[in-house]
Amino acid sequence: MNLTHEFIAKRAAQELQDGETLNLGKGIPSLVNQFVPPAIEVMLLEEEGQLAFFRPLVSAGEDLPNHEKRDGVLSRTLASCFFSVDEAVVMIRGGHLDLAIMDADEVDESGNLANWMVPGRKVQGVGGLMDLAVGAKRVVLAMEHKTKDQKSKIQRNCRLPLTALGIVKRIITEMAVLDVTPDGLLLREIAPGLSVDELTRSTEAEIRVDKDLKIIQV
Repeated sequence: MNLTHEFIAKRAAQELQDGETLNLGKGIPSLVNQFVPPAIEVMLLEEEGQLAFFRPLVSAGEDLPNHEKRDGVLSRTLASCFFSVDEAVVMIRGGHLDLAIMDADEVDESGNLANWMVPGRKVQGVGGLMDLAVGAKRVVLAMEHKTKDQKSKIQRNCRLPLTALGIVKRIITEMAVLDVTPDGLLLREIAPGLSVDELTRSTEAEIRVDKDLKIIQV
């Protein structure tokens, strides 16, 4: 597993609360299920039409009469039900999803999200991304801080086509944990060994620093 992605996913797993219904997006968010805290049980809603009562494995050798395989990792499914895609969409649009953890191509200081289209790349359609973004009670991003060519993904204003406006509450990267507030981005946690100056140079958006700034612990 990519160590950067693992670090982000471990921190994102700390956002989960017992009894929540959530959706894990593609990419880094799909790894979060591997790091669910042992005392936590959550319901995973899939857009394709599955709702699974989920708990992580206690050990790799645990004998499971019922399990699912996500990204090559076995996880305990205590109960599960299946239904049509349109019913899944109704659940999402109806406000029954507590948390959506998503990846992003860009996010800005107003909490605007762009994660469905990058010009020049093949586009299959926005799919359920817009429904998840506006239907979830809370949207958290689990994403790399910069693009492959080292440009900031966290911008003053998104340049890519938007998925949804002002819906992101928290951004988790390998460098920082940032909250979207009415006054812009607030730095809550910073990666071990990284200075605020280094983070600022790697981020296009303006950042305010929490007076109780913490080090990311995973």
